[in-house]
Amino acid sequence: LAGYIPGILMGLSLMIVSGIIAKKRGYPVAPRPTWNEFFSTVWKAVPSLMLIVVIMGGIIAGIFTATEASAIAVIYSFVLAVIIYREVSFSRLPKIILESAVTTSIVLLLIGASMGMSWAMANADLPYLIADGLMAISDNALTILLVINIILLIVGIFMDMTPAVLIFTPIFLPVAMDMGIDPVHFGIIMTFNLAIGICTPPVGSALFVGCSVGGVSIDKVLKPLVPMYIALIAALAVVTYFPQLSLWLPELVLNYTPS
Repeated sequence: LAGYIPGILMGLSLMIVSGIIAKKRGYPVAPRPTWNEFFSTVWKAVPSLMLIVVIMGGIIAGIFTATEASAIAVIYSFVLAVIIYREVSFSRLPKIILESAVTTSIVLLLIGASMGMSWAMANADLPYLIADGLMAISDNALTILLVINIILLIVGIFMDMTPAVLIFTPIFLPVAMDMGIDPVHFGIIMTFNLAIGICTPPVGSALFVGCSVGGVSIDKVLKPLVPMYIALIAALAVVTYFPQLSLWLPELVLNYTPS
């Protein structure tokens, strides 16, 4: 729940930048749909939109874990594509599976390299040196949050999200809590930072997957992505310094009490 509003803010920031770029470059605008077309499109999209309900409902209800949810999502998407929408035939499945395996192998190679980086950092006690340095820089929570954001953005560039969370959460969380920063809010900040990281090279797994699926080289998309990065960092700053964006829904729905 804490990630809903920050996630919407992230999406809105990208939408605004995309709209500005589209208007500046004079991209064609699709004709305004009629009400019949609108309701027809919404009706066709309902099975796809139900994926969100199935995944989030299953996780919140404790039916399956977040990791298991990915497998459920694959099965649900398979049923939609093959049976409901009939956009994929069984004859195309071997080719699709092969292409998926190739794309997945790229991500696994990146994660493997990231794990090596994680081991080297942990072995050198670098995270603890960073934590000690943080405490020496300032006793102001706003300054500490700024420094943590900068560090996590840099970490996200070179490490995948999972090892980064495992290594840096035990280091940064106690520092943040000592500064009076709520742990849920800090978790959203950390996730937001690392989400930006997986879209940036050299270990940007999401960026590599997107380029692989689109058949575009990374060097051709980096420059056009710069405004997107700026928008994401601006959204990150808003989420960082306005904790109620992360805490309002948990307080409202779960009666969560911020620490």
